[in-house]
Amino acid sequence: MKKNIILTVSASVLLLVSCKQKAEKQEETAEAEETTMKVEAPAAAEITPIEHATAVIEWNGITIYVDPVGGKAAFEGQKSPDIIFITDIHGDHFNPETLNELDLESVQIIAPDAVKQQMEENLSSKTTTIKNGETKEIAGFSVKAIPMYNLREEAKDFHVKGRGNGYVFTFGDERIYFSGDTEDIPEMRSLENIDKAFVCMNLPYTMTVESAADAVLEFKPAEVYPYHFRGRPDVSDVEKFKTIVNEGDSSINVVQLDWYPNDDF
Repeated sequence: MKKNIILTVSASVLLLVSCKQKAEKQEETAEAEETTMKVEAPAAAEITPIEHATAVIEWNGITIYVDPVGGKAAFEGQKSPDIIFITDIHGDHFNPETLNELDLESVQIIAPDAVKQQMEENLSSKTTTIKNGETKEIAGFSVKAIPMYNLREEAKDFHVKGRGNGYVFTFGDERIYFSGDTEDIPEMRSLENIDKAFVCMNLPYTMTVESAADAVLEFKPAEVYPYHFRGRPDVSDVEKFKTIVNEGDSSINVVQLDWYPNDDF
């Protein structure tokens, strides 16, 4: 009889222990699932226009400068850069004086080889080159160098194919395109799944409003931002650009930012 009692007690103890372990495991699983559910994807990139072709991108704690010009004063109120991207050799994209005024400690510069070749040692030693068609993984995001060049015979010497880069940044699920100085080239027209497109339009150096709008209507970004639209001497008609795009496809959101804060057009 005592043996039966001992066996019954032992079985009860084992059952209680098993139930407790099962409950603890279920609680741990629930906590893990809750933790997983709380992990949020990085927020969308925030883009601040500085002037003409110059912009600041903030994403996931990283600060990116695109074509920084205008001296240190142009970036008052902005965080210091972690990464700098340069598209081309011209002074409205590559400005050594501005770069040397910025805090470049631990900064990585990404640029075409033609830009690096024009740098002094203090800048070139920080610069990694990227060529048309190449993709790099940097600090949790990827960037692909897109060709940028002129098509019109009278403008071909301004931007020759292979020298400069446009860029497609992929931040999580968001894809952002900066055209650099280009016309409506096949490589632009064939882009896919672009969330935000920053598209140039100024003569004589890049392309007309009509050409820019026609390209946008072909690759259909969710949003398009006209930038780099001051020419010599004229300023491109971004309102006309918006009209053409929206008449062709009303689903494309044309966003006009202030790229020339010091000018009154």
